Amino acid sequence: MKKLSDRCRTQGATLALFALLSTLLPLPARSDEGMWTFDNPPLKLLQEKYGFTPTKEWLDHLRLSSLRFNDGGSGSFVSPHGLALTNHHVALGQLQKVSTPQKDYAKDGFLARTRAEEMRCPDLELNVLIAMENVTARVQGAAKPGMKDAEALKARQEMIAKIEKESLQATGLRSEMVSLYQGGEYWLYRYKKYTDIRLVFAPEQQIAFFGGDPDNFTYPRYDLDMALFRVYENDKPIDSPNYLKWNSRGAADDELVFVSGNPGSTSRQDTLAQIEGQRDFVFPSILQSVRRRLDVLRKFGGQGPEQHRQTLDLVFGLENGLKALEGEYEGLQSKELMAQVAKRENDFRSQVNGNAESKRAYGSAWEEIAGATKKLGARFKQIRVMSFRNLQMTSKALTIVQYAAEVKKPDGQRLEGFHDADLESLQFSLLSPAPAYPEMEQALLTDRMQEALEVLGPKDPYVVALLGGKPPEQAARELLATTKMGDAAFRKSLIDGGEAAVAASTDPLIVMARRVDPLNRELTKWLQDNVESVETSAGERLGKARFAVYGKSAYPDATFTLRLGYGTVKGYSMNGTVAPPVTTFYGLYDRSLSFGGKYPFDLPARYAERKASLDLSTPLNFVSTCDIIGGNSGSPVVNRAGELVGLIFDGNIESLVGDFVYDGTKNRAVAVHAAGMMEALRKLYDAGFLADEIENK
Repeated sequence: MKKLSDRCRTQGATLALFALLSTLLPLPARSDEGMWTFDNPPLKLLQEKYGFTPTKEWLDHLRLSSLRFNDGGSGSFVSPHGLALTNHHVALGQLQKVSTPQKDYAKDGFLARTRAEEMRCPDLELNVLIAMENVTARVQGAAKPGMKDAEALKARQEMIAKIEKESLQATGLRSEMVSLYQGGEYWLYRYKKYTDIRLVFAPEQQIAFFGGDPDNFTYPRYDLDMALFRVYENDKPIDSPNYLKWNSRGAADDELVFVSGNPGSTSRQDTLAQIEGQRDFVFPSILQSVRRRLDVLRKFGGQGPEQHRQTLDLVFGLENGLKALEGEYEGLQSKELMAQVAKRENDFRSQVNGNAESKRAYGSAWEEIAGATKKLGARFKQIRVMSFRNLQMTSKALTIVQYAAEVKKPDGQRLEGFHDADLESLQFSLLSPAPAYPEMEQALLTDRMQEALEVLGPKDPYVVALLGGKPPEQAARELLATTKMGDAAFRKSLIDGGEAAVAASTDPLIVMARRVDPLNRELTKWLQDNVESVETSAGERLGKARFAVYGKSAYPDATFTLRLGYGTVKGYSMNGTVAPPVTTFYGLYDRSLSFGGKYPFDLPARYAERKASLDLSTPLNFVSTCDIIGGNSGSPVVNRAGELVGLIFDGNIESLVGDFVYDGTKNRAVAVHAAGMMEALRKLYDAGFLADEIENK
């Protein structure tokens, strides 16, 4: 659990120790590895390897052209009129929310031929990173010498809430604290937030996800995984002077390229004990749950076309997650990978423990983290089943119960996610008018209740509170039969009515949420006291040691914040042969024909009808050595001139262990080629007017 850090030392002693450590440890070797923060781009590495140094203006323009999709993913502005590019699979949730039983835009695609036809998304928030401020001294200084770990964690959380609130009040910008280098640095990120986002274009899912799950996380690929939105303010498209000019030639073999996106999280700086914990109890437990969810959804979706439509986004996300998790878990079974992690740690520990002063300051941190990890493992199954993830109405019921209680408290004493700086975005999500699907939720909730019963037993307080003394199927059916939690107006009445309205509500889901809330709070406190506070304190000490040794030549783990990656367009050895740097429309048709046009290798009708109009030699997908992870989906790929040449949508199967290690000989980022997107817009989708806007014609 990577959370906020705790204790600091006097600056003089720290700097002296840092200077000593820096003489002991070598700098890490670099290939094209790294997810670099924009305050610390790898300028020296780029100059030494590629003879190219991005200017401040180049970096600022790329940063201000980049977007974070807050429901998960990345994107970029591609015209001066607020047009934004991302992946179809990033857009999939919104496509489903604007669809109806009569019109399935996720499956059939969408094109707005006029601004009036552009369709407003119910709950999509986009962020542009406007500014970054180093506030390390304030956050670390909140934890005073002599404080216990839990006290230090609380002090830091209160200071973070204060800084975020001050920033929001002073600037009006979304303000988020970001912990880097395991707490070695704290940065305040300020975002311009947009919530009037309208759908402009999406192809059919079958071409966006051509090859389906068999081809997922593989290469060669042949996917048109793209979608276009437009950003509005005051009911008008925004002016977006920072946008990426489109290079329709796209990326070429061996060309230097950059990725600007929001990688979710990595564990490359975790201790061996933490990674062993992921291998031994985190992954096995989560994999079991994901497989259960998928089984339930597939059975529900098999009941008919409408049920299948309702499950589409969740099934896609879970199948995608399952394949990724299985790849990571398989990697953790590898003796070679674990040996690499162990050697990385042992080298570090031997240097730290080889000096009396550094050993005194940092030497116990590994054992402290190992102890916290062991405690986490003992209760991880309980933590897993006490979750309402993927349960739309049920999770909102619990959030509203917590919201009513938390907003009464001083800002710094609230649960995470309920601070003043969070409330506007939280309300935007809670009051989404997106449709709810009670029958699907009932199926999922029944299984969630059954799983809790199996794992915790019938007498467990959480199971008693969750089931209310009834069998899972009956309890879920009765909770969903009469709830009004699918109605945004009802949810608003509870939020506006505050704690009194929530306490008086007889809505079944709210009543159940009131029962389980105290138990969730108890578990949260246990996690903070026994795991998070310990990992924060010990992790910061290790972060300081590592930061001292490598300085700004090292990049921090991913945090779903904007990062810069770089690499070259390059094929690689695979399956006894060589994967090409690019694929073409020729390959798309060949792969479909090779499987007899059967699902998931079938093509939308327009691809047969308009095949003769295409230049089949046009590149469609390509790979590069850029270092990416989940969250980078939708990231723009740009060249030295800062022009868009591609769109990240996946990694290859060899990259799935990228959470833990990066291997430049095998890891590849998979992207849609700029030339292929233009070819499709103009010749397949009659969207030449969008192509003209993008190419500024």
